Amino acid sequence: MLDKKSVLERASNLLVGGVNSPVRAFYKPTPLVAVGGEGPYLVDLEHGKLLDHVLGYGPLILGHRHPAVLRAVKEVIEEGWLYGALTELEVRHAEKVLSHIYPGGLIRFVNSGTEATMLAIRLARGYTGRNKIVKFEGCYHGAHDQVLVKSGSAAGHLGIPTSKGIPQEVAKLTLVAQYNDPAKLEELFEHEGNEIAAVIVEPVLGNYGVVPPKKEFLTALRRLTRKHGSLLILDEVITGFRLSLGGAQQYFGIKADLVTLGKIIGGGFPVGAVAGEKEIMNLLTPTGSVFNAGTFNGHPVSMAAGYATIQVLESEGLTQASETGKALAEVIDDELSRKFDKYTVVRVESMVQFYIGVDNVESPTDVKQANKKIYLKIHEELLKEKVLIAPSQLEALFTSIVHGDREIELFKQAFPKALRRVV
Repeated sequence: MLDKKSVLERASNLLVGGVNSPVRAFYKPTPLVAVGGEGPYLVDLEHGKLLDHVLGYGPLILGHRHPAVLRAVKEVIEEGWLYGALTELEVRHAEKVLSHIYPGGLIRFVNSGTEATMLAIRLARGYTGRNKIVKFEGCYHGAHDQVLVKSGSAAGHLGIPTSKGIPQEVAKLTLVAQYNDPAKLEELFEHEGNEIAAVIVEPVLGNYGVVPPKKEFLTALRRLTRKHGSLLILDEVITGFRLSLGGAQQYFGIKADLVTLGKIIGGGFPVGAVAGEKEIMNLLTPTGSVFNAGTFNGHPVSMAAGYATIQVLESEGLTQASETGKALAEVIDDELSRKFDKYTVVRVESMVQFYIGVDNVESPTDVKQANKKIYLKIHEELLKEKVLIAPSQLEALFTSIVHGDREIELFKQAFPKALRRVV
C-alpha cells in the first residue's frame, strides 16, 4: 500500500525539488500525490476524493477518465502506439481542429504548448525575415528562452521575471509590453515596428490568474500588426475549445495569423499545435525551410484522445462548464463580500479567479497588489474540506462539463467553512 510520506521522501531524493514541474510544489502543506480521478473528482493519497477545480491546469474539460476518451485510447493502444509514420488519426484530428479553429488553414501537431509557441515564433520570423517579437508582461507562453521574460504561471509565482540561463542576446529580441494598454503598444510599434516579426499574446491571461482583454486592446493588436507587417499569434493553449468551440477568435471576434493550441486538444495527453494561414504554414519543413520535426508529433494516443474530446464537446456543448463557472464565481463573490471591503472575482466562461485587496483586475500590475497570502491560506483550508483549487493566485480555477449541481452545492458548503478559518 502506498504511503505518502515514503513517496515524498523518495521524490525528494530523485526529482529536483521533489517534483517535475514547479507549481506542483506549491500545494500546502505538502505536495499532492495523485492516485486517480473520476469525473469532477481527483483522488489524492492523503486527502482522498477531492472536488477538482484544477483539472490538470485546464486540459480536462470533460473531467477525469471520461468514457469516450477512455474508449478511444484503449482502441488505439490495442493496435499499437508509435509508428514514426503518418496515421489516419492525425488526419481526422487535423480536420476536426481546423474546422473550428482555422477553416481553410493548415496545422502542425507537436507535443506541448511550449513547443507550439516556440514553433510559431520561429515560423513568424521565417515568414517576415525579422527577429524581434512582442510579448506582454504576465503572459506565459511556455518555458523556452524567447518567451521566459516577465512571465506568469510558476515563473511569476516564484518571482523569476527572467530565468537564469537565457543569453542576453536572446532576451533583447523579446520586447515586453503592458497587457490591456493599447496606447503603450502603439508607442512600441512606432519605435520598433519595422523589426517586429510577431506579437504573441494570451487572449485571456490564464497564467496570471484570469485577466480578460479589453475590446480596444484586441482591436489595437490586430490593427497594429497589420499596419506594420507583423504577425499576430494568439496563444490559445488554455482558451482553445474552452471559451467556445472556435476558441478566443470566435469568442472575441478577432482573427489571428497563427494560433497555438494544446491542453484540451489532447484530451489529457501531451499535445501542442500551430494552426494558421496556408501561405505561412507552408514555410514549415518539408514544404518550406522553417524546420520542425518530432518523433512524437501527432502521437496516436493524443490524437485519439483529443478527437474524442472534441466530439463530446460538439454534441454536449460548453454550456454546463460555463454555467458551473458562473455559479462558482457567485458563491465566491457572495462569501467574500461578507469578509472584505476590497476584492474582485473574475470569470470568463469556465475560467474563474478571485483577488483579495483589489477591486479591479485589468493587468498583472493589479494582480500583484492582491493579497497572495490570504489566497494561499484559503487554498490550504479548502483542501481540508476536500476541495482543490489552484495553489497559486497566478493560475485559474476551472470547471468542466461534468461539474454539476452536486458539485456546486459541495463548493457552496466548503468555501464559507474554509474562509471562516482564515479571517
